[in-house]
Order: sequence, then C-alpha cells, then structure tokens
Amino acid sequence: MRVVAIVTAAVAVVALVIVSLQTGSGEATAGTAAAGGPAQHGAGHAGAGYSGATAAEAQGPQKVTEVDRTFLVKVRQAGLWEIPAGRLAQTHASSEAVKRAGLHLLDGHSKLDQLVREDAKILGVELPNEATAEQQGFVTQMENAQGAEFDRIFANLLRSSHGKIFATIAEVRASTQNDLIRRHARQANQTVLDHMEVLEDTGLVDAATFAEVEAAVTPK
Repeated sequence: MRVVAIVTAAVAVVALVIVSLQTGSGEATAGTAAAGGPAQHGAGHAGAGYSGATAAEAQGPQKVTEVDRTFLVKVRQAGLWEIPAGRLAQTHASSEAVKRAGLHLLDGHSKLDQLVREDAKILGVELPNEATAEQQGFVTQMENAQGAEFDRIFANLLRSSHGKIFATIAEVRASTQNDLIRRHARQANQTVLDHMEVLEDTGLVDAATFAEVEAAVTPK
C-alpha cells in the first residue's frame, strides 16, 4: 500500500508539471501575439499618416480671383515698357545715377517677367504681349529725349509708375488666398521698393510727381 501511495504521488507531480508547461506555453504564445498586435496596428497608422501627407496635393488648383488676374497682367505690362526704359537709360542718360537706376530696372523686371509668365501658365491666366498705349507713349517720350531732359523724364515717369503699383501690390498681398500670388506679390514688393529708392537717389523726382502718386493711391 505504501508503494502504491508513493507511485500515485509521483504521478500527480508529473501531471502538475505537464499542466504548468502547457499553461506557460499558451501564455507565451498569447504574449507573442499581443506584442505583434500593437506593432502591426502601429504600422497601419504609419501607412495612414503617409497617405495623409499627400492630402494637400489632392485639393486641386487654388482659386484665382479677378484681382489676382489683374495683378499678373499689370506686372507683365510694367515689364514690357520698363525693361526698354532701362535699356534707354544706358544710351540716352547723362547722369550716372539714372544709368544705375536703369540697370536696376533691367535686372528687376527681367526676373519679375520670367516669374509672371511661369505663374500665369500654372494659374491659366492669359497675359498681354505689349504694354498699354499710355506706357508705349512713355517709351516714345524717352526715345525722343537726350541728356538732362531724358534724365528728368525717366526719373519722374518711372517713380510715378512704381509708386502707384506699389500700393496695388500691398492690396493684393493683403487679400489674396492664392499661394503663388502671395509669393509673386512679395517678390514684386521687394523689386518695386528697390526701384523707387534708386529713382529717388537720382535727386530728380519732382514734388509734383509725389503729389500725383498721393492723389492716385488715396482711397476715394
């Protein structure tokens, strides 16, 4: 009987060990699955985040208002007569300050003209290929002048033009919802400010020109 009891006890111990091993294996499997679960879930979020990063690209082209279109047209037309004016300053001017201002016009408006053509193409805005009749008249005036007369006409015509469009640029930048137009207005603002300063540096801008600009930009 004593032997039977010992055998029975031994069998019970073995059975207990087997059950413990099975239970531990199950927990390990569950733990592995749990560890794998969050990793896979996290990967899913990473995928969703990646797709979300390109969501802005799916919004389509931004709105272009009539004010935006008019702004691009004016920038284009400004270049169409102010680039020739800058060239004329190199051959018709007697003042080195006027020649310097002309070089600034050539450089600044050449860059703006390239930018405006690029932006207009992206935004579907049709641009003119010639300046307005009034602007063409300005160029004719300068073509027919030489020396000191040219210097005076150049400085006052160009300072007047830049002062008026400077105010327009500020209005466009303040109101537009289009990112390309904002970028363009910022560049135009920097260019026009530079041109106003070099034109003022000639010392030839009349008080009447400033008064004309003031009257043009003052809200009615």
